[in-house]
Amino acid sequence: MAYNKSDLVSKIAQKSNLTKAQSEAAINAFQDIFVESLQSGEGLRLTGLFSAERVKRAARTGRNPRTGETIKIPASYGVRISAGSLLKKAVTK
Repeated sequence: MAYNKSDLVSKIAQKSNLTKAQSEAAINAFQDIFVESLQSGEGLRLTGLFSAERVKRAARTGRNPRTGETIKIPASYGVRISAGSLLKKAVTK
């Protein structure tokens, strides 16, 4: 089962002796910084946990599966997230 935001706020509050309001403010600040760094083209790295970077996807041709018609897909950006060593070790146990 995955944690949602309110579950995460509760867990952080318990582990760090913060109130839920303080925990939510910290998560919101992290979220804002994370989004802003990717929007500006910078990456974010939490050593051992994960790294994230914005990647450019080239324009390409695709096919409409319903009609079979060839379509042009414009260039865009995506996000590449890589697991760090601590995360990799945690999931292999």
